[in-house]
Amino acid sequence: GNVKHLPTPFPGLWGLVNNAGVSMPTAPSQWLTKQDFVDVLNVNLLGTIEVTLSLLPAVRKARGRVVNVSSVMGRLSLFGGGYCISKHGVEAFSDSLRRELSPFGVKVAIIEPGAFKTNMADPKRFMQSLGVAWERAGPEVRAIYGEDFLAAYAKMSENGLKACKVDLSMVTDCMEHALTACHPRTRYLPGWDAKLFYIPMSYMPTFLVDAVLSWGTPRPAQAL
Repeated sequence: GNVKHLPTPFPGLWGLVNNAGVSMPTAPSQWLTKQDFVDVLNVNLLGTIEVTLSLLPAVRKARGRVVNVSSVMGRLSLFGGGYCISKHGVEAFSDSLRRELSPFGVKVAIIEPGAFKTNMADPKRFMQSLGVAWERAGPEVRAIYGEDFLAAYAKMSENGLKACKVDLSMVTDCMEHALTACHPRTRYLPGWDAKLFYIPMSYMPTFLVDAVLSWGTPRPAQAL
């Protein structure tokens, strides 16, 4: 069961949840600039690190909890852009932080949600962002990929975003358990897609993962 803690007798901050995140621009990396990656990493990874470091003294005094929201994309890189990179970074930061803070009685949990419908997964915003990246890519890159690739990539991505789960309670329930349970888990996997597909895939041989993920993915016009 989910046994709750009594209010901590120690001064300080009991719980910190790092949940802020952005996902766009998401596109093939050849369409993007360094700044596109920086913009995502600044929020998703460096922002998480900055907030955590600034509040750690208070959390340590309370012998409290740090809960970092990563993603199944922190285990499996499904698309280009800074999002998957940032979530892999959140995983690494959380793992090292958990070991570092354990001697001080502070617990660190990682939440790795599957696909949920949030502002990050808005199809209209995604299509606008994709269009901007495509136009900025330049004529050579556009020729390599082709208009058919753009249309197929956009349709595939839009269908995936529309399929995101609306009920966010699975994620917030994990946050609650990580903050209040006597024995919180190290990792939480809200969403059946996370439990049954993405995380099992992350343990499979690389060549097999590449084959599965490339199946049904559009091919560039000048692919060999």
